[in-house]
Amino acid sequence: MLRKIPVSDLTLGMYIHEFCRPRINDPFWAANVERELSDVAVLRHIQASTREVWIDTRLGKNSVENSPAEQTPPECFDAAETAPCSLELELARARLICGRAKAAVMTMFSDARMGRAMNTEDVDLLVEEISTSVMRHPHALISLSRLKTTDEYTYMHSVAVCALMVALARQMDLNEDQVREAGVAGLMHDVGKMMIDSAILNKPDRLTYEEYEVMKHHPQAGLEILQGCERVTRLVMDVCLHHHEKVDGSGYPHGLKGDEISLLAKMGAICDVYDAVTSDRPYKKGWDAAHSVREMASWKGHFDAKVFQHFVKTVGIYPVGALVRLKSERLGVVLEQDEQSLLQPKVKVFLSTRTRMPFEPHVINLACPTVRDGILKFELAEDWGLLDVASMWAGQPAA
Repeated sequence: MLRKIPVSDLTLGMYIHEFCRPRINDPFWAANVERELSDVAVLRHIQASTREVWIDTRLGKNSVENSPAEQTPPECFDAAETAPCSLELELARARLICGRAKAAVMTMFSDARMGRAMNTEDVDLLVEEISTSVMRHPHALISLSRLKTTDEYTYMHSVAVCALMVALARQMDLNEDQVREAGVAGLMHDVGKMMIDSAILNKPDRLTYEEYEVMKHHPQAGLEILQGCERVTRLVMDVCLHHHEKVDGSGYPHGLKGDEISLLAKMGAICDVYDAVTSDRPYKKGWDAAHSVREMASWKGHFDAKVFQHFVKTVGIYPVGALVRLKSERLGVVLEQDEQSLLQPKVKVFLSTRTRMPFEPHVINLACPTVRDGILKFELAEDWGLLDVASMWAGQPAA
């Protein structure tokens, strides 16, 4: 079976199926695919020149412990490729990234729950993959990660917040070290929830006051876990401890106000809440992305105003997946943003608002000069009896 592994796990005797790097006219790469790896010099060259490789476990040695389940690769791509691409192409890549990231977070959080030191060696690679996905298409992985199931919420929530933090950091023009640190903080911010009783953590109803007080201990528990990990920075620990603080001082655990809260913690507060309110929970169906942004904007004293303005630009005035009514009496779902005109995204239309009859879905670009149409208002899927709007743009949920 085919399995993608980091080159640090590649050993002699493994059968190389494909390299994840651009297809260039270098005979080295052509000469070393579809064959067993037997030369130390070749192994060293691969490890120095690329990040990941597909191996075939049926034809060669497979000594990778705790590796993810076998996958069928799409057209192989370089995980470090940053050239912009279409939403459709990046969604295919993002599904694999989400699957690998969820598995890694599950392992790390499980170690924390069992009292073992977390192995954070893969964190930098995960954050780099997520960051490059955001660079290729800023909305694919972020939008896809919203489509989590309730039983995987805690893990996929961490992946989603990581992607949101990376995208927000880039929108704010933070430097690359800060972008990476923001991503790591997003990935690790909720690790303390592993110390919360599962009956409270997974309760299908709203928490009682007493249960909520227990839940409020998770930032401190997370800090204590991260203090025992190597290579975890002070700022990452700060986001873990303070992502529930509010600028008016009404947050927890320390009731910090305004600039007493670090920039990354302010960012973490917004990203954490946004993913939480857009996700389905056992006791509450998630809001759509557009409604979530409007509601969060009305919570005075909750978020830093300037950081929130940057966040709105990050997810878009009309976020991917938003259901909208057009002036032409058509219903559609937002597919992609136009970076030059945030009010004129690409929309896949599929239903007449006048007759309520569906028609063959097709995409219109509202930013195109020849298109004389525009968005009239947001709509709620339940008002139109629509059960699966996400399939109109995502095709299928994250792996």
